[in-house]
Amino acid sequence: MSGLSRVVLAVALACVSVQHAAAADRLVTVEVDMGDISLNKVPYLIAADTGIYARNGLYVRQYITPAAAENARRSRVVVPAQMVKEDVASAPIQLGSGTPMMYRVTHDPRAAHRVVLTTGENIIRETIVTTSAIARPEDLKGKRLGYSVPGTVTHVAELSFAKQMGWDPNRDLSLVGNANGINPLREGRTDGFFGSAVSVAMAPEMNLKLLIDLTQYRFPVAGSGIMAEREWLKSNRDTAVKFVKAAFEAIALMKKDRAAFDAAVVKWMNITDKAAQDRMYGDIELPEKPYPSVEGIRHTFVLYDSPEMRKYKPEDFYDSSIMTELDRSGFIDRLYR
Repeated sequence: MSGLSRVVLAVALACVSVQHAAAADRLVTVEVDMGDISLNKVPYLIAADTGIYARNGLYVRQYITPAAAENARRSRVVVPAQMVKEDVASAPIQLGSGTPMMYRVTHDPRAAHRVVLTTGENIIRETIVTTSAIARPEDLKGKRLGYSVPGTVTHVAELSFAKQMGWDPNRDLSLVGNANGINPLREGRTDGFFGSAVSVAMAPEMNLKLLIDLTQYRFPVAGSGIMAEREWLKSNRDTAVKFVKAAFEAIALMKKDRAAFDAAVVKWMNITDKAAQDRMYGDIELPEKPYPSVEGIRHTFVLYDSPEMRKYKPEDFYDSSIMTELDRSGFIDRLYR
C-alpha cells in the first residue's frame, strides 16, 4: 500500500469513527430497572441485542439488583455480572408490576412514585410448584409456601389463593418470605412456591410437581409492564414514548422470530436445554396492546387497604395516554402485518 493510500485510508477510518461517535452522541441515555429476570423481560433483552433501542434513538442501560440476581440463582438461572447493579431504584424507567410499586409507595417514604404505562399481565399466571409429597391443593393447608417479599406478585398470588381456598393466610398457611424459588423447595425449607414461566419450564427436569396453574382463577393484578417515575415522565415524555415503541417492536419480533427468543434466553439466562426453551416460548402470553390494568390497580387498593393507601386514587398510579396514542396511530397494528 502506498503512502498516499495509507493516508486516504486513515482519513476514511477517522471519518467513520467520528460518524459513529456522533451517532452515539445523538442517542438518549436512559437507565432501566428490570426488576428481575423472567419470561416477560425477554423482549427487552432482545431490544438491546438486536439494535431496536438504538434505532429508536435510545442508549439503554438495563440492570437488576444483587437481590434479584440471587433470587434468580435460587431457580437455577445464572445472571451475567454486567446486568447486576446495587442501586437501580433511581432509574427513571422500571420494568415491573404496578401492585408492588403501589405497596412500596404506601409503606416506604423513600420509594419512587411511578405510574404504569403498560401492563403485560393483568391476571396472576403463576403455578404452584411442589414436591410429589403434595398430592392436591388442599394438602397445602398448614404447609409452608414460599414467596418473595410483601406486595409482590407472588405475595398477591399467595393471599388470593388462600382466599380462593377459604383459608386465613395468617392461620392456615406459613408464608415464607425470600423463598420463592426451586432451591428452597429442594432443600426442604418450603413445601411449595409460586413459579413463573422460567421455573415452571425447569421444574420437570428436577422431578418437581406442577400442582396447580393459578391462571384459571383470573386473580386480578397490575402485573409486569413498563412504569415511569412520575416527575421524570412530565419532562421526558418523548423518551418514554421511544422506549415503549421499542418494547412493542421487540415483542412483535419475538413472536415472529423464534431464533431471537432462543438467543436471548441462552445469552442472558443460561438456559440451553431445548425442551425448557420450548416450554418457555409456549408460555408467552404478552398482549399486543397492553393497556394499564386499571382493574389490577383497583384490586391492589382492596388487597392492601390502609389509611396511607386511601390517600391516593387509582388515577395516581397509571397513565394510559402513551398506549392510547400509539394504538390510535396504527403503530401497533402495523407491527403485526
